[in-house]
Amino acid sequence: MTSPSQPRQPGESGQPGESGTADEVAGAAAADSWATDAHKWLNTTYDSGIALVRDGETLRTAMRAEASYLPPGDARDPMNYTPQSSQRARGAEVWAVLATLGRAGVSRLVGGHVALARRFASGLAAGGLDILNEVRLNQVVAACGDAETTDRMIAALQREGTCWCGPTTWHGRRAMRVSISNWSTTQSDVDRSIAAVLAAAR
Repeated sequence: MTSPSQPRQPGESGQPGESGTADEVAGAAAADSWATDAHKWLNTTYDSGIALVRDGETLRTAMRAEASYLPPGDARDPMNYTPQSSQRARGAEVWAVLATLGRAGVSRLVGGHVALARRFASGLAAGGLDILNEVRLNQVVAACGDAETTDRMIAALQREGTCWCGPTTWHGRRAMRVSISNWSTTQSDVDRSIAAVLAAAR
């Protein structure tokens, strides 16, 4: 969800404190590899995917391209760590965000968005919409009656413009997907968006 909020500091998205969601990544340290997307919570550009691989040689073997015009060297070659031979320095953006926020700032950002998503879900439920998912992170899946009614609601909301939420299908049911990921989103933005959704549902 995007919103025209007043400028604020990153990591201050609405609710202070920890996210209470550390159990969602319990055991991640034991994984051989995992992937994530810095585009979402860190608000970098779309193509900032990240793969963390325990065994560097496994990664290099999977990504390495060999040709007579690509002589191997002793120095670390970035092209041996990604699917592409040349690309812009996406890591610079990710580093800048992490250096600015720090661990505590990222925690505040995630915690704030989780709290805002739960606030959004509560407001929609109070207004009569069905919340189809357990809101554990920053995603809300809501429906308004049948598929046709839900699609009309989404179309009306998108025309009105307070916020943008898209369609999805959840366990076979047509629904609207709400994603809280913009660092500048506030409680006020969420409350205005709840009102807009409920107006669109009428």
